[in-house]
Amino acid sequence: MAKVIIGIHGLSNKPPKELLEKWWKQAICEGLKNVYSDDATDCKFELVYWADILHEKPLDETITDTDNPLFIDEPYKKGLSRRKYAVTEKKKKVNKSVLHFFSHFLLNKDLSINYTYITDVIVHRYYKDLEAYYYKKKEIGKEETFIKDLIRKRLIRVLKKYKNDEILLLAHSMGSIIAFDVLYSFEKEFNIDTLVTFGSPLAFPVVIGKIAEEIKTEFPGLKKLKTPESVKSKWFNFSDIEDKVAIYDLLSSDFDKNSTGVKVVDFEVYNDYKANKERNPHKSFGYLRTVEIAKVIFEFISGTKPILKKRLRFKFLRFLIDIKIKKR
Repeated sequence: MAKVIIGIHGLSNKPPKELLEKWWKQAICEGLKNVYSDDATDCKFELVYWADILHEKPLDETITDTDNPLFIDEPYKKGLSRRKYAVTEKKKKVNKSVLHFFSHFLLNKDLSINYTYITDVIVHRYYKDLEAYYYKKKEIGKEETFIKDLIRKRLIRVLKKYKNDEILLLAHSMGSIIAFDVLYSFEKEFNIDTLVTFGSPLAFPVVIGKIAEEIKTEFPGLKKLKTPESVKSKWFNFSDIEDKVAIYDLLSSDFDKNSTGVKVVDFEVYNDYKANKERNPHKSFGYLRTVEIAKVIFEFISGTKPILKKRLRFKFLRFLIDIKIKKR
């Protein structure tokens, strides 16, 4: 059984699949090489690409006009630092109290959406791709098909391709919604060793309500969402506190464990991606090269705990020697 990493991208238009897949691999390798061993990147990787379903033309790296809608304003760029991220408890408490109130305001105890006219306005204004995913259809030949079904088929096809392999699924942003929907609906068909969600809006009240609405057609008594049964070993969720798409960062509060005890574990990370001196804490490349995600990827590939690179080990040993000398 081989090991394979599958990625699924998130919101908005993207460069062509080949280029975006290349950039994801570079970001993954950057994270591994910065922290662990250089030979840990030899693993099959495939990106599930669905931007072309919603966007007629992909972003184009040959376009230099910044006013052109197909200009790539946030290409892959190597990170400049491995700075740790810290957030004050005061900021955390303010955020959580507001979010807690907002959740109870928009979502009923039975997971049905309250004040749908408000949530529809929010989704329409700020999340165009999400609106299309839940509400719109696309004409294929002589038939109209729901956008969500077309997008899900992309992931299903790739998961079936590697159904006999050990899978690590990396799901960014809206990709985490697509991944959850597919894994929950086809939980007996797929075996995912490790699910990694990052920059995820899964705990946003509207999203929880839409997921529950679909599940309730088969299980009307649903009270709380849970980890899909198809996730066999681990589910990790990573978020930057300044990532507005992942503003509801604690998925463990809204998703229960599955029958085998797998429950989502949340981590705060620092997304260091910058373009034109502006930091984007939601960018996939910045997430993929974080120390925390690199650790998960390394352990999946190697089956062992990561070993620090030689230069880091040397610095640590030098530190210990210096302490001993000072004590004498």
